[in-house]
Amino acid sequence: MNILLKFLRSNTKKILSVVVFVSVASILFLVYAFLENLFEVKAIIVSLFSIAIFLILILQYFLKNQLKNDVTRLNLNNRVVDLKFALKKAEKLAEQKSVYLANMSYEVRTPLNTVIGMLNMLKQTELDEDQSAQVEIATYSSMHLLQLVNMVTDNSEVDAGDFKLNMQTIDLETDLGRLFKVLEYQAWEKGLEFEFKFLAEEKDKFLVIGDTARIQQVLINLINNAIKFTNSGKISIIVDQSIGIDNEQIITFYVKDTGVGMKQAEVQSIFADTDKGLENSITRDYRGGGMGLSISHKLVGLMGGELKLETKENEGSTFYFSLQLKKTLSLKTAEQEFNPILKEKFNVLVAEDNRMNQKVIKFLLEREGADCTFVKNGLEALELYKILDFDMVFMDIYMPDMDGYEATKSIKRTQKYLSHKIPVIGVSASAFEEDLEHAKSSGIDEFLSKPIEVEKLKDLLVKYSKNKTMAE
Repeated sequence: MNILLKFLRSNTKKILSVVVFVSVASILFLVYAFLENLFEVKAIIVSLFSIAIFLILILQYFLKNQLKNDVTRLNLNNRVVDLKFALKKAEKLAEQKSVYLANMSYEVRTPLNTVIGMLNMLKQTELDEDQSAQVEIATYSSMHLLQLVNMVTDNSEVDAGDFKLNMQTIDLETDLGRLFKVLEYQAWEKGLEFEFKFLAEEKDKFLVIGDTARIQQVLINLINNAIKFTNSGKISIIVDQSIGIDNEQIITFYVKDTGVGMKQAEVQSIFADTDKGLENSITRDYRGGGMGLSISHKLVGLMGGELKLETKENEGSTFYFSLQLKKTLSLKTAEQEFNPILKEKFNVLVAEDNRMNQKVIKFLLEREGADCTFVKNGLEALELYKILDFDMVFMDIYMPDMDGYEATKSIKRTQKYLSHKIPVIGVSASAFEEDLEHAKSSGIDEFLSKPIEVEKLKDLLVKYSKNKTMAE
């Protein structure tokens, strides 16, 4: 029956045409029969009446379907209009969210750059044991705040699908060791035990090729949640690097806690959607909990693994995932032994409107042997560049009168730059993908995000001081 109805709906016009044709042919035949007296008049009248009734019923059915189709089409059109409106509204909200995150990131990173810079300066002075410990705690707390800012902005990029893997040689024990020390202070502040260990065969000292930033992003999400959902007990991190297959290394990461755990019914949907995951009764009691689980699930999948969970209510949870990464013999130790200190005279122009940030970058540059000259905006940087000779320019992006983008474009249009090209390094607390693209299109050669990482700064100084020596 259903098949017949589907056939009738899909072939309505064809069937109607056939019925009309047959009806007209029947009427003509009956008229002919009447004229030739082939049948009784009464039989002919009954036949014509039957055909009329049949045509009326067919026409009624057709008009009813037509009306139904018109209503359906109208509803669909209205639905399309509503969906277009909702899409525009969602796009506007996403754009507002992006702008808000960019502003928030900038506003937090700018003072944080000063705090971390001043703490680094303080470390270079003579401190007693208690003072050193206090400075260390302040440093790790500042790094923790920076890590939280990065977590929010990085998760936003992944949630929007605006990300890609950056494969490079990494030393997991060294890189993750620093991260775990920051998170260790966070656990201690809550009165929790915190331990982390790396399992590896002593004979195998291979480094691996992977995306260290994304691996750390996943671990930050998982460890922050472990601390958030654990009121007492212990957080344990294990990085198992003991299994190797030919040129591949299988690395398994475990994040264990003794927290509230969850019901088995909740496990199935825990990775599905971050916002929905926050609706259950447990996460309502832990403000900000559950952050980044769906993000972490996506990232691990992108890296070729699968994020898994074992949990028991009121006893704790264990998140774990394995990655198969290529081994490499490009050992990092050679880079660490190299001391990137400037040997020759190196003049640097720094455009920075924030006085505290001026002190921080002055300390970092002069410690490496650079001679610094400061200006407060892009316009002053352009004018001073025309008068004096510099080997490098550090250009803050957001400044009054003329920002770093316009100043860089103007510098690179001068005759002086065309005859003697020097690198322009963009510096900003806002380091989203669009910022990097804008910097690149403006002619900025390299980009440093605030807070400035000392090792990245050293690498740039070494790179371009070598270029200067080669040019001379």
